[in-house]
Amino acid sequence: MLQASIQKNFPGITVDVEFACESGIVVLFGPSGSGKTTILKCLAGLQNPDRGRISLGANLFFSSENSISLPARKRRIGYLFQEYALFPHLNVRDNVRYGVPAAHRTAQKNCLNSDDVMEMLKIRHLLSRFPANLSGGEKQRVALARALMVEPELLLLDEPLSALDSTTRLELRTELKQLQKLWQIPFVLVTHCREEMAALADEVIFLNRGKQTRSLGSMADTVELERAC
Repeated sequence: MLQASIQKNFPGITVDVEFACESGIVVLFGPSGSGKTTILKCLAGLQNPDRGRISLGANLFFSSENSISLPARKRRIGYLFQEYALFPHLNVRDNVRYGVPAAHRTAQKNCLNSDDVMEMLKIRHLLSRFPANLSGGEKQRVALARALMVEPELLLLDEPLSALDSTTRLELRTELKQLQKLWQIPFVLVTHCREEMAALADEVIFLNRGKQTRSLGSMADTVELERAC
């Protein structure tokens, strides 16, 4: 189970949230500047909260009380950045395999087979292409494949569909839902799109200027939030 209590101070805004998730997709929903990406970075270990506690199962990632802060590289978290962050000088195969320890690339120990991951995400035919020659949907799948190669216990997605056309966005929404059911780990996804929230969320955390105004655990409640917004 992911358990997070995060307080992070910035000039003019304090991010203050608390939530728990066994599995499924948790959507952080709110306008730009409400603290959604800050929460992802704190979960990933790219930033430290000023106060709080973050744990995943038996692993304690962060505790201000006990002065514990586990480095990002030791958290086994997959992170899909909003801009995908693909390396332009690497082809699809090398982008997907980037970050997997060299010994594992040869022996395929303690990691997924990259060909199987690319087959699952329908990008195996692209393995020799470079990012400049990929569509937005293809880049998203490559970035997702790279995030999965570390066999994460938590997947973080920062507005993963925002740059896609409507047809590709609908297709990838379905794929994300299917992938979560297959993977059976928590997904924490950032969006400010109400339609995307309603399509993907098993639970919604509504944010406004860093404050958690409401946490909803069912789609019926999510519809109620939609009306309130």
